[in-house]
Amino acid sequence: MKVYPFKIPKPNNNALIYQEDIEVVFYDKLHQHDEIQISYIEKGNGTLLVGNSFTNYYTGNVFVIGSNVPHAFKSDTTKNETSKMLTLFFTKESFGTSFFKLEEFEEIESFFVNSLHGFQVTSQLTEIKEIFNKLKKATKLERFIILIALLKLLSESDINLLSNYTYGKKLSDSEGKRMRKVFDYTLKNADQKISLDEIASVANMTKNAFCKFFKKRTNKTYINYLTELRIENACKILKSNKDMAIVDVAFKAGFYNISNFNRRFKELKKMTPLTFRNL
Repeated sequence: MKVYPFKIPKPNNNALIYQEDIEVVFYDKLHQHDEIQISYIEKGNGTLLVGNSFTNYYTGNVFVIGSNVPHAFKSDTTKNETSKMLTLFFTKESFGTSFFKLEEFEEIESFFVNSLHGFQVTSQLTEIKEIFNKLKKATKLERFIILIALLKLLSESDINLLSNYTYGKKLSDSEGKRMRKVFDYTLKNADQKISLDEIASVANMTKNAFCKFFKKRTNKTYINYLTELRIENACKILKSNKDMAIVDVAFKAGFYNISNFNRRFKELKKMTPLTFRNL
């Protein structure tokens, strides 16, 4: 069995890295890296974990994930189609420790602040798509120039923060691997009943130790974390199965009480499941 590192290294000789991922399944192991990541989903859909929160991703989405923020893309494999993601990687120190501290870059400082939570871009997506298309054939110098223009555009765009928790320090490799086990198990079994004793066993910890460990590293309880994933799964089902009864959607997503499902859905999405389906 291959052991994947939690901290994913990137080439040291390139200040700016452009990468195209063309796979049926994106790299789906929970991981972190020093580089800030700007990704455009050219094709594909699935579930994205950033920090301590889940969101669904679709073709055309743009995401920014900050330095050392734990994350994973879990591709939807039900259609067995190839997914494609275009990404730029760089650090705030890639071009010198003082480069982005220059007065000329004050107007893009919000980009770096928001990246600590991870965010999804919700406006100017046509312009961003055009920029990523230019990156495919650009030289290294041209990519640097494009990056500056992209950072300005992203600083001016409307966004949704993905995580409500800022990571003050990196997770250690052992902590990250333990969190990865929890994440993988939760994703695979979210539609089933998962007790705290069960998930603590996956992490090889006692229940009390696990609850403290998880809360400290995500700023939320495991039950809330699991509930949020189930709601995101319900959102996906609501959009893809227009005729499925709401009670069946709830059950398929892992809720065994329709009243609890409706209440938690409204708490998290600020609307009812039926309203969400009809958007």
